[in-house]
Amino acid sequence: MIRGVRGAITVTKNDADEMVDNTKRLLDQMIDKNQIKPEDVAQVLISVTDDLDAVFPARAMRLLEGWTYVPVMCMKEITVQGALQKCIRVMMTINTDIAQEKIEHIYLEGATVLRPDLISNK
Repeated sequence: MIRGVRGAITVTKNDADEMVDNTKRLLDQMIDKNQIKPEDVAQVLISVTDDLDAVFPARAMRLLEGWTYVPVMCMKEITVQGALQKCIRVMMTINTDIAQEKIEHIYLEGATVLRPDLISNK
């Protein structure tokens, strides 16, 4: 079964180290909570808001052991008036037997406001 795993995190400033560190923290939690193995990942899409351009946040994925061959692409999030700023969003497409309602989507830092209905304390 193919499923999407969503996640988002904010940073405090347009800083390459902070962007990579926070993206890695987000990816680590997405992977851990959903028991994701790199060979089960079809693709990872990472978007950033217009105010973030210090680094490709996909660099964080290259810090994960075994994730060398997973396709990843970065892009700009569409600009919407009043939307959350300094935000990095991830959509990971995976092959899994986990039921859709059991997927754990991860929202950290200021991004918790995006989908409070999906945040769990598991």
